[in-house]
Amino acid sequence: MDRADLSPPSAEAAALAAAPAEDGAADAYAAAPLLNCLLREVAEPLPEHPEGHGRFVYRLPGTGRLLRVRGTRRPADPEVNADGTWHPLGHRALVELTAEELCRRTGLSNDELPTEIIDSRDVVAALLAARARAVPPADPYRRSEQSLVTGHPHHPAPKARGGAPAARWLPYAPEAYARFPLVLLGVREDTVVEEGDTSALDALGTAPPGYRLLPAHPWQLDLTGARLAPALADGRLIRLGTTAFDTWPTAAVRTLYAPERDLFLKFSLDVRITNDIRRLWRHDLLRLRRTDEAVAKAFEAGGGPAAWLSDRGYRTAGFAFEELAVLVRDGLRGHLRPGTTPLLAAGLAEGFDGSPLAATTDPAAWWEAYLAAVVPPVLAAFADHGVVLEAHVQNTLVAVGPDGTPEQALFRDAEGVKLLPEVDRAAGWERLVYCLVVNHLLEIAAALAERHPGLDPWPAVRRELVRHDLPEAHALLTAPTLPGKTNLLLRWTGADGADARYVPLPNPLAGA
Repeated sequence: MDRADLSPPSAEAAALAAAPAEDGAADAYAAAPLLNCLLREVAEPLPEHPEGHGRFVYRLPGTGRLLRVRGTRRPADPEVNADGTWHPLGHRALVELTAEELCRRTGLSNDELPTEIIDSRDVVAALLAARARAVPPADPYRRSEQSLVTGHPHHPAPKARGGAPAARWLPYAPEAYARFPLVLLGVREDTVVEEGDTSALDALGTAPPGYRLLPAHPWQLDLTGARLAPALADGRLIRLGTTAFDTWPTAAVRTLYAPERDLFLKFSLDVRITNDIRRLWRHDLLRLRRTDEAVAKAFEAGGGPAAWLSDRGYRTAGFAFEELAVLVRDGLRGHLRPGTTPLLAAGLAEGFDGSPLAATTDPAAWWEAYLAAVVPPVLAAFADHGVVLEAHVQNTLVAVGPDGTPEQALFRDAEGVKLLPEVDRAAGWERLVYCLVVNHLLEIAAALAERHPGLDPWPAVRRELVRHDLPEAHALLTAPTLPGKTNLLLRWTGADGADARYVPLPNPLAGA
């Protein structure tokens, strides 16, 4: 007998039927990325299953259960077959089903990840409530950065905030349209550690003689306050109030934009967000200048219009190197083409009020312009300079003209960049394909096709790749699969957040 035909005991069916009702909107937002992970990394599709009835049916090989969902890009309305009957799965029941499947598949138990997934769902509920009470920002760039209620569409807990009560993190949440001043600290001069150009920090306020100015994220100070108490007590660190202007958090949560100063500042944040504790780790800071200079050189050689938002330098205190580190990043105005408006690529995929992806009346031409802006600089940096950009949707800004047509791409975040031969060429190319094609182009293409039915986005991608004299790009046109990162399995098995393990995904380029 087929394992999938073995019905679970009737007690399970009763438990599923008795599951309490949950907040539908928060459940739907939180279930979509968890289902995406489960279906990509674990489940086996059964496209000809007779009980599809307009849904997609999958077998979970560890438990043998059948699961069916509606939709593809953002799967919804999950049901599991128990005693021959399909039962709706609330969010907690979906988490339990996922945990049991992973335990069977890997032989490992994990109490931390299910808690994190539920926390992510509860964060979504708090964000939805906060957004309902708030007025969206007028600036379209800020709206795009602060639109990500779903967040990473292939991570099991994309909105987790460390399990803290909402009152602790909500004042700093980009998804709640937060804005707030920076805390200003004075660090005794003999304890300052810095590298690169940090002069912009000195213009944020005034430090007394013998001290240097160091801005801090207020949430990070809340998280690390006890560890800083000795330095505050002995005078190595002093409080100097707050900035006279507000900053607002980008989609990355810990990176803030100061529009009055046209400056991005990236801070440590001792909270797990997606796969990592978001500290500015010492080893990353120590390689920052070399990496940033290599990327800047590649973009300078490219001659524009694509731009790199340089991570100019960092400043911190030697007694709290990672906890108090702040990274200084270029602003936008010196890089944008005249008359253009920057928009976060992840915001285009998620959707926000005023998105040109939804509004365009010529989606084919819009898509060709998008590809022409985004793809060439990434491939040229790899081919000509050995630079592997982390060109996923959260690290890419697309500047559009007055009519919404993409004209320019801007890339950011030296921390995620890899350089050849620090990584070998094959591994670097695999990472580039995952970030650019799977994490980025697949998402934008799917969102565009969803908004504009009938558009086939992949022939245009093929035409763009063919233009580049890069053997790997040409081989990609006929490769049967693409690499999909296994965020669910990585978190379940407790792998390092920087690890990248992949499952093969069907390559839409091969059939375009």
